[in-house]
Amino acid sequence: MKWRDRLTALAIVAVWGFNFVVIKWGVSGIPPFLLGGLRFSAVVALAMFFVRRPAIPWRWLAMYGLSVGFFQFACLFTAIRVGMPPGLASIVQQSQALFTLLIALLWQKERFSGWQLAGLLIGGSGLWLIGGMGVADIPLLGFALTLLGAFAWALSNVVVRAIVRAGYQPDVMGMIVWSGLFPIAPFFLVAALIEADRIVWAEALTAKSLFSVGYLAVISTLFGYGQWSRLLSRHPANQVAPYALLVPFFAVLSSRLVFGERLSFWQLTGGTVLLFGLAINVLGPRLSALRRAAREGGGSAALGRE
Repeated sequence: MKWRDRLTALAIVAVWGFNFVVIKWGVSGIPPFLLGGLRFSAVVALAMFFVRRPAIPWRWLAMYGLSVGFFQFACLFTAIRVGMPPGLASIVQQSQALFTLLIALLWQKERFSGWQLAGLLIGGSGLWLIGGMGVADIPLLGFALTLLGAFAWALSNVVVRAIVRAGYQPDVMGMIVWSGLFPIAPFFLVAALIEADRIVWAEALTAKSLFSVGYLAVISTLFGYGQWSRLLSRHPANQVAPYALLVPFFAVLSSRLVFGERLSFWQLTGGTVLLFGLAINVLGPRLSALRRAAREGGGSAALGRE
């Protein structure tokens, strides 16, 4: 990967990390479900006429859009609204990788590799440290909702696997934009039912709130996923995906700088263990492949000498 693409990858994960700070700004003025509806409305309005619809059935787009769009962000936005620290939320969200393994096992009968099992056990231990020892310093409801959001994200990952297994090759950007049609109505419907009397337009129409909607739609979604899709089209996924491990770093750093957020000892310890388990899950297979290639190369060289 060229340095330009490496810098692009770093810019993307920095944008996604700062996303958690922006969400906190957004939900401080706009109720969570209304914010979600505005975000996806903006994404669809700005990009639907410029991004081709992926050649997959509408039912798959609906499943993907409702899982990753509605359920994930409804939980995450609400979690941060009720007091979940943005930096810690970014760490707990990474448990999606563990949930993905479990859902794939139950739904698609996939088996764990040794690396995946190790990552699952280590990551689960980190999650237990946060929830069992570090949750006293954060709202329990916020922690639970963040976990539910991670579960919804994981469900969307398995939906994508099912789409690929069905013989389709969906474009990342097309999936993001066109699946965004489906969360809009649920977000606005729930907002009308439970948030209508809590909307204070003087707070919702501030520059910070409007910036939040624009950032979530244009910078985080259209720029972030657009450039991520471009990188995946130019490089193997195992070279691009590891950069996503840096999202919590940028989220914790930006939340510390903007809000003065500090993780407790157990939150920091649990978060480190969780991310270590995720790193094993992501990087372990790649290390095994490199070792096999090295052994095979060494064997070939030895045969050549003979």
